[in-house]
Amino acid sequence: MKNRRLVQVICALLYNCNFIGFAKGSIYKGKLKGVCVPGLNCYSCPGAIGSCPLGSLQTALLSSRYKLPYYVLGMLLLFGVVLGRVVCGFLCPFGLLQELLYKIPSKKLKKNRWTKKLSVLKYIILLVFVVVIPLVLAVPGFCKYICPAGTFEGGVLLVAMNEPLRALIGALFTWKMLILILVLVSAVFVFRCFCRFLCPLGAFYALFHKVSVVGMKVDEEKCNGCNACVHRCRMDVKRVGDAECIQCGECIGSCSKCAIHFGRK
Repeated sequence: MKNRRLVQVICALLYNCNFIGFAKGSIYKGKLKGVCVPGLNCYSCPGAIGSCPLGSLQTALLSSRYKLPYYVLGMLLLFGVVLGRVVCGFLCPFGLLQELLYKIPSKKLKKNRWTKKLSVLKYIILLVFVVVIPLVLAVPGFCKYICPAGTFEGGVLLVAMNEPLRALIGALFTWKMLILILVLVSAVFVFRCFCRFLCPLGAFYALFHKVSVVGMKVDEEKCNGCNACVHRCRMDVKRVGDAECIQCGECIGSCSKCAIHFGRK
């Protein structure tokens, strides 16, 4: 979609406009950190001025035995109902990074029946690492054990710029660096591999694909069922606007009947 890349870049800059943090290797802890941004952006990134919704949700679930996390759940529900996976297509810095890596010339793995099956994995990660582990073990499972965005945005820069942190590097940091490297290398060959197979935030927003206010819409009266849009899409969609659709609008130009448009559903 026209200007989508510009929106992605502006969004990444707005999420991480604490440029002093990049210079000093420190984390912003002002009042804005109490606000969740829609996309995946680590709280510990030196430039971050807001909180990651997944990190906030896990932290809230850790304390849910004492109080219900109304604010965090409310923000996530608001993002889901209004935007759904538009967040993935337009407002996620880690999604932008993967798309840029995919532009590196190489042989590409096209979507197939196995990639469609693997897309279920992110829903399992959402349930187990974002919900169950924080509630049962009182540990922010996804942030601690998996999140490559957090490792890239927070861990790498902070560790590189803070000698005391380098002394604390252990097996867990090594494990997360391995995941990060695997995701970044895979992104060169597989379009948005993390988003498609591993991202629990995308899985959460996907739950709202039928009720979200804005996104891709197909005019059924114009559509002739040729499926050119599905073939053009690099995500594992079965139809425009389904749970795997990131609402990017790349399919619009493939429709000879001009039956697809972006806007209010």
